[in-house]
Amino acid sequence: MSQHPSSIDILDFTYNLPQEKIAEFPLPNRDDAKLLVYKNGEIGESVFKHLSDFLPEESVLIFNDTRVVQARLFFQTAKQQKIEVFCLEPFNAGIDITQAMLSTKTVLWKCLVGNLKKWRDEMLSVTINEITVNVKLVEKRGEDVVVEFSWEPYELCFAEVLEKIGVMPIPPYLKRKSDESDAIRYQTIYAVQNGSVAAPTAGLHFTPNVTEKLKVKKIQSLYVTLHVGAGTFKPVKSATLAGHAMHYEWITVDKTVINALITYGAKKIIPVGTTSMRTIESLYWLGLKVFYNPQIKPEDLELDQWFPYDFSQLQISNQESLNSLLHWLSKNNLHQLTCKTSIIIAPPYKLKLASGIITNFHQPQSTLLLLISCVVGNRWKDIYTYALNNNFRFLSYGDSSLLLK
Repeated sequence: MSQHPSSIDILDFTYNLPQEKIAEFPLPNRDDAKLLVYKNGEIGESVFKHLSDFLPEESVLIFNDTRVVQARLFFQTAKQQKIEVFCLEPFNAGIDITQAMLSTKTVLWKCLVGNLKKWRDEMLSVTINEITVNVKLVEKRGEDVVVEFSWEPYELCFAEVLEKIGVMPIPPYLKRKSDESDAIRYQTIYAVQNGSVAAPTAGLHFTPNVTEKLKVKKIQSLYVTLHVGAGTFKPVKSATLAGHAMHYEWITVDKTVINALITYGAKKIIPVGTTSMRTIESLYWLGLKVFYNPQIKPEDLELDQWFPYDFSQLQISNQESLNSLLHWLSKNNLHQLTCKTSIIIAPPYKLKLASGIITNFHQPQSTLLLLISCVVGNRWKDIYTYALNNNFRFLSYGDSSLLLK
């Protein structure tokens, strides 16, 4: 790659997004969302329920089956000060989100805490639905704090506790409180793996009707997991990308999915959302890592944000990479890959596995917009101008787009 993305001027990826263009609530029917179609260099539009009409025959869609957990909890101090605890990820080294969600009795978690100055050393407690949760402040760090959770009844796992007493963490730019409908609508219909603090929103438009149409057209579906972190809302605040730190996020991909990606190699592989895109593109570089270092231990395998650019000279084929990953998993007696990635997909990145993307419309100066430009190049400006001029709704609860390379 001739240029390193760290030198990108983020002002080149800005546009004016009026607040009224941001969808505050979802539409009554998921698949009534508008669909912008960018295909063969042309921009058009339809409705999401007709998605299958625009997909190449026998293409393969990649879905992120993560499930948003109700990660916001509210407590009060002895002096009646309100404390908000927002769970980010497990603190324990070597424990992934799935394991942490299944923990009973107690767990350590990295959190953001609202009104932290008012929280002294006291243990805080709340009882809702006959469940009592206690929180203790363990350590104040840079951007987050470490909190110890304990609860009764002990036999409940942490995921069940959050489900019973937590609040859905809808995006801050909606500028409203979460309501009961968000518990259903800020969740894809295929969400099963507890762990995200934000939805993979490109999938929010899918319905059983849309899924059935995909089957009729012989479009395959594969499922991966990336647990979306709060960093997904983090804008790039530095003048260039060099000053932006991507947060690590946990991914899980079954061996059968990696096998299928090898089998479907000649077909159009289209991720549903930026999280699915980041997962399958990470697979290539993780496979390259084990290709050159087959002795790497499972606990040491992860992907840094700059790895694809710092080691771009180490090119192998998609098939070599994925086969290396399969061989490495078998050698380590693993049926699935579970590791962390902080890959950043930004120009001049060339997509390895993906042929396009289904995605919503993203914030200005965001890493998600940089990812989109790797699919459509500078045409992202034309696409976003069209969307703004034709009453498309933006961000998490907004409309959708199908963008093909």
